[in-house]
Amino acid sequence: MKKKGHTPITRVKNPEPDVNDPDWVIWAAWADRITFEDIEKRTGKTESEVIKIMRRSIKPASFRLWRKRVNQKSIKHRKKFEYSRKQITSKIKKSDYL
Repeated sequence: MKKKGHTPITRVKNPEPDVNDPDWVIWAAWADRITFEDIEKRTGKTESEVIKIMRRSIKPASFRLWRKRVNQKSIKHRKKFEYSRKQITSKIKKSDYL
């Protein structure tokens, strides 16, 4: 006799909220792989608007940590991200790993 199985639901610590939810902007701003351009494309909010939302929504110490992280990493801006990717790939030679 075969067991009736259910596919398990993977629980995520911080699941992605709905895009229409105001918390989505905060969630996306914390996510490293979502750029400000992607946030603007989905919600229409510019980088400065996202910064204002983050400033009034999270604690001051958390905001300072977030700003420090965003300014140090080039991932939040697509142009900087693509430029850093080109630098990394130009340093890697195929002969190094073949």
